[in-house]
Amino acid sequence: MSLAHAILGTLRSGPMTGYDLKTRCFDTSVAHFWPADQAQIYRTLDRMADDGWVASAIEAQESRPNRKEYRITDAGRAELARWLVTDLALPARRDPFLVQLFFAAPLSGAQIDALLAQQIEFHRELLSRYEAIPLPELADLAGSREYSLQRLTLELGLALERTHIAWAEQARRTVAGLPEESDPGEAQDVG
Repeated sequence: MSLAHAILGTLRSGPMTGYDLKTRCFDTSVAHFWPADQAQIYRTLDRMADDGWVASAIEAQESRPNRKEYRITDAGRAELARWLVTDLALPARRDPFLVQLFFAAPLSGAQIDALLAQQIEFHRELLSRYEAIPLPELADLAGSREYSLQRLTLELGLALERTHIAWAEQARRTVAGLPEESDPGEAQDVG
């Protein structure tokens, strides 16, 4: 996925400034699976304007700086439609914690347990954030395709965090039953 496609999807609901995109989308809903900072958003909007996917208009304001609002163009709608049906490759997974755990044999059981406990707390915090996302009652949006798809993304986030927590709790039990390494300098090669 690209940031441009997330912006195009967001602009489908109407014109927004770069600041609006950041606060209404990338600081809230989309931030849980595709974070972006303000500078990235503006750089991407500039490229998208060059590609003809968005157009902008300046809105003059008397007591504040002028606002530059972006809207999706027909070319942008076509690009979003093209991308939405494109087969996507699996994303590369980079997880520094898994690298730590993979090579953690020289650490004491208590040190490994502390790493796992930290992961549990991290994922509990994320789970708590996801659980706090306010969602309208299903009855209020019965049949809403957009709401249903957004809810599905949240449900996956909740399931992933619960799975991380359950895995780390099981890993702690496994590590507790392992013998301590006799000579930390002679860890066995497992890869």
